[in-house]
Amino acid sequence: MERDSTAGGAEDLLLEDKVSKLRAGSLHKHELAEAMEVEQEGLVEHQPLEQDDLNFEKWKPKPKPKRTLHEKIDDLKTYLWNAETKEFMGRSGKSWSLILLFYSALYIFLAAMFAGCMCCLMWSISPYAPTYNDRVMPPGMTMFPHVDVAHGFDIAFNASDRSSWRKYAKALEAHLKPYDDGVQDRRNINCEGNTYSMQDDLEESAERKACQFKRSWLGECSGMKDKDFGYSKGKPCILVKMNRILGYLPGQGTPVNVTCGVKKGSTEGLGEVQFFPENIFNLRYYPYYGKLRHVNYSSPLVAVRFPSVQYDTQLHVQCKLNGKGIINDSPTDRFLGSVSFTLEVGA
Repeated sequence: MERDSTAGGAEDLLLEDKVSKLRAGSLHKHELAEAMEVEQEGLVEHQPLEQDDLNFEKWKPKPKPKRTLHEKIDDLKTYLWNAETKEFMGRSGKSWSLILLFYSALYIFLAAMFAGCMCCLMWSISPYAPTYNDRVMPPGMTMFPHVDVAHGFDIAFNASDRSSWRKYAKALEAHLKPYDDGVQDRRNINCEGNTYSMQDDLEESAERKACQFKRSWLGECSGMKDKDFGYSKGKPCILVKMNRILGYLPGQGTPVNVTCGVKKGSTEGLGEVQFFPENIFNLRYYPYYGKLRHVNYSSPLVAVRFPSVQYDTQLHVQCKLNGKGIINDSPTDRFLGSVSFTLEVGA
């Protein structure tokens, strides 16, 4: 029994020795292979280049052969309709159907969203008055005639030359057409007094009554007695008015008045200044309720006549609004509460 165990132990030792030698041999072979690969790489790096490797022309991209017009047309036809693959512009019928379906759904959704936003907006605002009106600017002022706004409000003519002032008379006549007495009698009501014409107790959509302002009230500047509005006599007329502001009450209970004078230079050249029907804007024409409710509203006018202006003298004239809450000396807005123009009358 002892011999057998001794023999078995010897055999195990021999096997372990063989296994260790085999492992050492395999490791040695692996290291040897790696060393040979490194040596070969070094030889390749130091190997001289052949003549073909120095020929760079072969590495350049070869030019594409020129295509004839006929070939290009054939390619275009194939792109538009490929009979073999049944494709139109590179896509099959199914692909085109999916694209059209996607974009149709997309734009329908966008249109519906935009329509919904517009409906919500229109529902939330009033067509008769602004929803938010935190600050109302003082009114601006404008004048007639102004036939050449690009060059400012300039009035220059010779009384004896009809062609030089005819354009001014025509502009005044066109502006005063809605103020004809017959038109005012049909459209508006006769108002009296000098107080605000408040109509806030009516429904929001109800039409407001407008007071009459008749052309005949402008006297010498009405164009009824003198069709030339004084231009043929060297005594020109102009019309001034305040700009409309929704709900604005000018003057805070006191009528706003108008004054005109020379802005630059001597005041003697302008002479007397006449106003028709008077130099105030009567309070009964205010407030203004907007175009939808004040359908036939006629803005009040003040006609200004210069009967004794000096001939052949260019005058810088300024007409101003004066009253409570009125601004007429703004350095940034020359039409805020005032209007300036040049006047030159020749014989």
